[in-house]
Amino acid sequence: MTRLFNDPTAFADELVEGFVAANRRWVRRVEGGVARRYRTPKGQVAVVIGGGSGHYPAFGGLVGPGLAHGAAMGNLFASPSAQQVYAVSKAAENGGGVFLSYGNYAGDVLNFDSAQQRLNDEGIPCRTVTVTDDISSAPMDQIARRRGIAGDLTVFKVAGAAAEEGADLDEVVRVAALANDRTRSIGVAFSGCTLPGADAPLFEVPEGRMAVGLGIHGEPGISETDVPTADGLAELFVSSLLGELPPGVEDANGQRAAVILNGLGTVKYEELFVVYRSVARLLEEAGVTVVEPEVGELVTSFDMAGASLTILWLDDELERLWSAAADTPAYRKGSIGAAQDEPTDDEADALEDEGDSASEAVPEASPASRAAATVVTALLETLAHEMDEHADELGRIDSVAGDGDHGIGMQRGASAALTAAKDAQQREAGAGTVLARAGDAWSNRAGGTSGALWGLALTTLGTRIGDDSDPAASDIAEAVQAAVDAIRGVGKAEVGDKTMVDAIVPFADRFREELDRGSAPGDALAAAALAATEAAAATSDLMPRMGRARPHAEKSLGSPDPGAHSFALIVTAIAAALPTVAAQPEQGTS
Repeated sequence: MTRLFNDPTAFADELVEGFVAANRRWVRRVEGGVARRYRTPKGQVAVVIGGGSGHYPAFGGLVGPGLAHGAAMGNLFASPSAQQVYAVSKAAENGGGVFLSYGNYAGDVLNFDSAQQRLNDEGIPCRTVTVTDDISSAPMDQIARRRGIAGDLTVFKVAGAAAEEGADLDEVVRVAALANDRTRSIGVAFSGCTLPGADAPLFEVPEGRMAVGLGIHGEPGISETDVPTADGLAELFVSSLLGELPPGVEDANGQRAAVILNGLGTVKYEELFVVYRSVARLLEEAGVTVVEPEVGELVTSFDMAGASLTILWLDDELERLWSAAADTPAYRKGSIGAAQDEPTDDEADALEDEGDSASEAVPEASPASRAAATVVTALLETLAHEMDEHADELGRIDSVAGDGDHGIGMQRGASAALTAAKDAQQREAGAGTVLARAGDAWSNRAGGTSGALWGLALTTLGTRIGDDSDPAASDIAEAVQAAVDAIRGVGKAEVGDKTMVDAIVPFADRFREELDRGSAPGDALAAAALAATEAAAATSDLMPRMGRARPHAEKSLGSPDPGAHSFALIVTAIAAALPTVAAQPEQGTS
């Protein structure tokens, strides 16, 4: 159990602050995460990695010469926002372009891709290789859907070494993709991990049993078996990975391989060494020569009792890059040359600026739109209160087949959105600006898939509603439909995939139908909220086809999708609050 924390919603921010304070030799704090303390040579490709917090030493612990140039560090088990990835990339980039790499999870893909597009639009070349090493998460014919676990390190290390050698962006992408293609991992767990503030682990394994095929975000395993001896676990690991050799490796006999035996948090070094004793023997018997193995905690999951084995099948090029020197807070080998000059105080201050949107000028707005902004802000306060009330419930639902972070992510996002909305409204912003500022803050603070989608929804609503007038019900319906279209376009989910889309589509459809029928706006909203609630409940009977729950599809049967459920909770609360809020807009918010 994670025992030492203050406010659970501030845990990720505080751990980054403490990490930087303890490792100033290597890193500096920048908006969205950390970057190397010292500047890199002009024209060197910037390798930027990242993901949710809770996996130390991934991701901040891998920033330094020979490895990453920056790490975007999201909330607990939630991807960093697009703004965080963009900000870290801008801080790390020095004329050679940006290479992004991260585990293949829906929220990470959504946010990193958005940051990549923004960088490319600004003329900064940016490319990506996602890590897909976990053999348990999808079959070989669906390898692009596999998630990244401890194999992150092999891809990051190869890419970082190539950049350090002076390779250009195309070359870094090529060798990183090759490393990913030749990396395979499998993991097991004896118990789940407990997030800060939670009173139970994200999943439990029966006494004497072991979950096989776990994820690193607290996702349960794909199957269970009796707990083996250390030798038995080594046999399971090695036979599983030798049973799926990558393209180009026809026979393990005669091959050279980098090997990582990774502890996930509670299985400690002494136990890992006992297991590795047999791993090394079994690989030797199979004719594999192990090159510079790593045994220890390299990609963790809080206090999860578990371990994973990773094999990178080497060729001469990959072996050189795997063996190259690196010097980071948590991963070191060989000898690195002298560091470059440290940024000036002014530069460091600029890089550490959190980019608070409150300082941005507020566009002019009509009196009617400013009055509508007061209503919008009050409804966002209702939304934030609803997420505070249901954060634990949403976390429990998410933990059934996911990583349990949905509640805290929604809570953080809603709180940030409310703060931004209040600031804009108090400076006489119109309704459109209030919504757009709230959306930006939600996305940046919450991260993850839900953070990106709620941020997109609010900013789309704001853009369509604008600051010129008090929007009519038909304007709001059109804006809602635009938000639905934007979410479907970015997230790629459709009705039936067991996502938020299953609730938001019937909500938008029913709202428009009721208005077309002549219903009053408040009545139309209440009917639409009921449709969303019914649709969210119906997701209990669906099998997920997207996101982190997909590998555990059968486990989610009987439980609603957390994103659909939270959407239904929010629109129901807003529908109930609207009559009172709309009748007293002059009172503002507390």
